[in-house]
Amino acid sequence: MNRTDVVIIGTGPAGLGAAFGLLEKKPELSITILDKSEVSSGGLRNDCKMNFTWPIGFPESCWDQSQAEMYLRRVEDFLEPSIMDKKNVGRYTQRAEKLGVRLLEIRQSHLGTDGGLELIRRLIGRLRDLGVEIALGEKAKDFDLESKLVRTDKREIPYKQLIVAPGRGGFAFLQKLMNKAGIAYRDNIVDIGLRIETREERYPIVRDYYDPKFYFPKKTRTFCTNSRSAYVVQEKYGDEDTGLWYSVNGHAWSSSRPENGLTNFAILKTVTLTAPLASGQSYARMLGMQAALLGGGRPIMQRVGDFRLGKRSFAESFTGDLYDFEPTLPSCTPGDIALSAPGKILNSVWNAMKLLDTIVPGLLHPSTIMYYPEIKLYANRPAFVDEYFRAAENLYLIGDGAGTSRGITSAWASGLRAAEGILRSLN
Repeated sequence: MNRTDVVIIGTGPAGLGAAFGLLEKKPELSITILDKSEVSSGGLRNDCKMNFTWPIGFPESCWDQSQAEMYLRRVEDFLEPSIMDKKNVGRYTQRAEKLGVRLLEIRQSHLGTDGGLELIRRLIGRLRDLGVEIALGEKAKDFDLESKLVRTDKREIPYKQLIVAPGRGGFAFLQKLMNKAGIAYRDNIVDIGLRIETREERYPIVRDYYDPKFYFPKKTRTFCTNSRSAYVVQEKYGDEDTGLWYSVNGHAWSSSRPENGLTNFAILKTVTLTAPLASGQSYARMLGMQAALLGGGRPIMQRVGDFRLGKRSFAESFTGDLYDFEPTLPSCTPGDIALSAPGKILNSVWNAMKLLDTIVPGLLHPSTIMYYPEIKLYANRPAFVDEYFRAAENLYLIGDGAGTSRGITSAWASGLRAAEGILRSLN
């Protein structure tokens, strides 16, 4: 059986970036891309919001500014994004600075979930036209790194080089691989917080700056703002063996869809577990399962008006009078977030919300909805053996799941960087 030059696991932006980076220099390479999903997955599929300014998305443990900006130019040249206009940013920046808050001014593009799906369709089509085998619905189950063999649920694939880019959803899968290969890593950092949903008129900054990036004291920040035609979703993590739990997230359709007058965004606190050193994934799973326990197997939602009064939300909290819009994720359980979220985390997030309400008055209207939990698992820290994210002989780990990126553009950049490492080894 002939060996495939490069096998890539994951069809998110990291995997796609690696494939295009390889083919740009060596179009004759044989490449197979696997994904356990029946459709191409990853960040391009989820709202497709892209940031093109350092340091957004680039962990400084892996990147320096000049390096990241060089790769960002390559990503932008390839994807040819339409950069969104911003206005009145100075007014919000001035208000923020008075409170010790930073507002980062970022060059952004937004395609929406539907626009992202169309982009994926075009990218996958281009790769197939270039001779790449795209194996969707095929799950990588085991590896023999010594024999350079990937075993899937359908076949065995001999390879020369292996790139693993599973994204945040493949966090545990990647850890299993690293444990088997004896690759040292740390996963002691996790982001935990809430997703906020309110009327656009109560967070009008989104009309001037689509995804405003506020950095608050106590390592707390806003993340992934959606508006125009925005909605909240839930994402399933874990499995039957380790326990199932859910995190909420936000999406928005492109400008081609009718607007619903709502906006949503996350406020996250970065938690670093130190002494004793503990697993961020295990901590996140514990919090997610606790929330699922109190939410009857679902995430919890609570109106700000109820939270301020120190009482739980009930079904009637979502109808009538001041509660003047319905949740876009109505399957959540009305409840009391304070019973589930750790006090230190919830206090930091609530303090950030109060500061944000001073910068953009209206956010803390009684009707505003707080969804819990929103958890981001992208902090595996493998011990790489070179600057191209090589973790072992013929093995490269990239993307959000491997801690080399925190978003679409940086994930694509990490794919390009791994591709450069492979091309150097081939030469």
